Amino acid sequence: MIRWFAAFIGYMVYRFPGAIVGFLLGSLLDNFIGGNKSGGGFQRTFQQQQRQGVTPADFELNLLSLASLVIKADGNVSQQELDYVRKYFVQAYGRERANATFRVFNDEIKKREISAAKICSMFRQRMRYESRLQVLHFLFSIANADGRVSDPEVRKINEISGYLGVSARDFASIKAMFFKNPDSAYKILEIDRTATDAEVKKAYRTMAKKYHPDKLQHMDEAYRKGAEEKFRKVQDAYEQLQKERGF
Repeated sequence: MIRWFAAFIGYMVYRFPGAIVGFLLGSLLDNFIGGNKSGGGFQRTFQQQQRQGVTPADFELNLLSLASLVIKADGNVSQQELDYVRKYFVQAYGRERANATFRVFNDEIKKREISAAKICSMFRQRMRYESRLQVLHFLFSIANADGRVSDPEVRKINEISGYLGVSARDFASIKAMFFKNPDSAYKILEIDRTATDAEVKKAYRTMAKKYHPDKLQHMDEAYRKGAEEKFRKVQDAYEQLQKERGF
């Protein structure tokens, strides 16, 4: 319970930033004293995020803020989408830490106007491009949790994509992973239908390298699973074109 005491003291001294710092430091002290397994997970994740220049508090709360913008984009707050976000955070950070993040979000962040531009500017400065692509994939997965990605959700994710500095072709590629149409395989591989067989093969090698899960080994398991899903989509698209073209 040291974490909550430290968070309270931090809040009294430095308000919201102090509460976050106090909670994190208290968590580390709790884990050190308790010597339990969850402490190892907390410290490991903390170190992974710090190597990217984003503290756990910054990353988790801001990622949750972006998720909330997508969920509210079409004016319909879907329970399936909310459940997807909660499950994702629990898988990535553990139930206790995820619940703490949701509490802080509900108590403080949710009351303010969320600026996607400011959040994405921070992510752009401190996160690798591959990690930002995974954030985009995560947001599409949220929108798709209720079985359909609506037009307002696509527009909101496209706006966030621009703030994240993701190229239009990469945005179209990830978007195509969630929409089934005759050109989806081509869009996933970032090529036109007029591409030659040699160009298809080259595009597959390029995209497989870009979305290979090894590029996210520095991140938590939940993010690596998302990378594996994108990688499978690239493979599926290539196999589809192989069958269609007979090579």
